[in-house]
Amino acid sequence: MDAARTTGEPKSPGAEGHPAPRPLAAFVRTFLTFLVLALVLGYGWRVTQINVHDLVVNVPRIRPLVRDLLSPDVLERKTEVQTVRTPIYVPCAGGQAPASAPAAPGQAYLTLDKPCMEPGQTVRVEGFNFRPSTSGFIRWIPANGAPHTLDRIRTDANGHFAITITAPDVEPASEPHHVEAEVQWGVGLPYPSEALVITVQRMVETVFLALMATFFATIVAVPLSFLAARNVMPRNPVGTFIYYVMRTVFNALRSIEPLILAIVFAVWVGIGPFAGVLALAVHSIAAVGKLYSEAIEDIDPGPIEAITATGANPLQVIVYGMIPQVIPPFISFTIYRWDMNVRSSTIIGMVGGGGIGFILTQWINLFRYRQAGTAVWAIAIVVAIMDYASAKVRERVL
Repeated sequence: MDAARTTGEPKSPGAEGHPAPRPLAAFVRTFLTFLVLALVLGYGWRVTQINVHDLVVNVPRIRPLVRDLLSPDVLERKTEVQTVRTPIYVPCAGGQAPASAPAAPGQAYLTLDKPCMEPGQTVRVEGFNFRPSTSGFIRWIPANGAPHTLDRIRTDANGHFAITITAPDVEPASEPHHVEAEVQWGVGLPYPSEALVITVQRMVETVFLALMATFFATIVAVPLSFLAARNVMPRNPVGTFIYYVMRTVFNALRSIEPLILAIVFAVWVGIGPFAGVLALAVHSIAAVGKLYSEAIEDIDPGPIEAITATGANPLQVIVYGMIPQVIPPFISFTIYRWDMNVRSSTIIGMVGGGGIGFILTQWINLFRYRQAGTAVWAIAIVVAIMDYASAKVRERVL
């Protein structure tokens, strides 16, 4: 008997022919792995132009947008508006006069602590003789370009307010820019805003857009899914060919984003919900077709064998042995796809596919962020409701 076994002494590494561990090699391999990972992440950081400094410093820029999104335009009242603007020169060229005084006693007016400034500098704006205890906005009106809402204001009991604003990055111009203050107040009872009415109409359109896309996709995908199921197609060259062709078609269509399909169909049939229906339907055919075929392949073979033993033909086997087993998962997948299509339709609407996404894009482009907030909240509420409802239905079906 071997001495090491007799005495119970530990064997030295490699005693039975196994290679001894190499700590240095393992360390070098680990070091190189982390080095490559660091290089990849560093290159990715550079390519994607990640700038944490701008993310932190530019927080004030996003505050008005977030405020508007969190206060959607849902109800409105007839309003009265008081608007006053005063000129300011950007950049300073010398010789400009400061803001003028009010034309008449009691008239609202603005004063600035400087008649001109450079982009990025601050200026203190004060308003006098405005309507007391009223909210409003302070805007920058460029000499050439669209107005920018800078911040909210609220007058005190004497109709006075003071705020410090930063000049936006605007192109130099010989003509003056303007700082505008606007306060507004409601009169009468509130009623649904125009934005809310449009949002509800577009949201209904979005839900039915997704419904019609899911309906057309289901009609096409159900028969095609049987051609893409391995346990349905005969084990011969023709059946194998059809099986792989259908699988390839499903995979190819699933790889194309609905956004791309929406652009294609918007050119084909014109901008509107019909283009969105076609885009979602084509993508859904591939998505649910693949799910349907996998559900068919997972059915219990017992009933199939029993029906086949009675002498039933292939069509009878499918009708009486397969379809009853696949109806519950088919319903579940279809409802889930409808839920997904509602979410997707909000995106394809941004490229002309109709629905809520189309009007949302317009409001964002026009800087109407409160109206955009109405659409965003409507999307969130409808998607949450549909997600909950579809989960309950799928739970009962399965």
